[in-house]
Amino acid sequence: MRNLKLTIIQSELVWEDIDANLAGFDQKIDDIQEDTDLIILPEMFTTGFSMAPAKLAQGMEDSAAQWLQEKSRQKNIDITGSVIINADGNFYNRLLWAKPDGRLLTYDKRHLFRMLGEEKVYSAGDKTIIVPLHGWKISPFICYDLRFPAWTRNISNRFDVAIFVANWPEKRAMHWKSLLQARAIENLCYVIGVNRVGTDGNGLTYSGDTSVIDPAGNILFQKAHTACTHTAQLSYSELQEYRKSFPAWMDADIDLIRIPD
Repeated sequence: MRNLKLTIIQSELVWEDIDANLAGFDQKIDDIQEDTDLIILPEMFTTGFSMAPAKLAQGMEDSAAQWLQEKSRQKNIDITGSVIINADGNFYNRLLWAKPDGRLLTYDKRHLFRMLGEEKVYSAGDKTIIVPLHGWKISPFICYDLRFPAWTRNISNRFDVAIFVANWPEKRAMHWKSLLQARAIENLCYVIGVNRVGTDGNGLTYSGDTSVIDPAGNILFQKAHTACTHTAQLSYSELQEYRKSFPAWMDADIDLIRIPD
């Protein structure tokens, strides 16, 4: 199995301006010089973490989804991030995963951040997904999901990489960094956390702290406060060797944990 290259983009976001954010990420992706297999954008990368879906939500055929599909096709690279979607009369904080062949996979955020009223205006998802990529298995999640280990539990090594896209405020940056490490250690997998920087329309500031963490909890990359684009290489052989040398997954309480569909 070959190694996997992931490119993470930590960026400021233009508050509630879909066109401006799409244009900004379009340029950032065009500027990537390294070979990569997957580009990861933050949570609600077209708007910032807005509680105004009635004016901002798009359908699955609108500009954000179309842009992701077209950019993926152009670059021959998988691209993912979450946006505000209106589907079947409900609003979702939905992660879209575009593949170069035109497929668009989705994951709806399960845990809605009640401290800002996300649960009042968005509907929660009820299914996890695992995306295959060059033989690797990747499970994406969104921001507040990070706090809920039962939902993100890696039963029987179902996935090799967990991704968390986020708008996680600076005042709880310690929680973000600690929980990312915890999810990697307990799940014996790589964990990628992609956050934003800057200040949003509610006056919340974001330090980023976008991170790449290996299955032993070692921080391979972490960047605070400034926008950046970084490509990381994940080793499949090192992942398997660590799981073999420290097979804690074999003692998991499988009978006590519901495996998401």
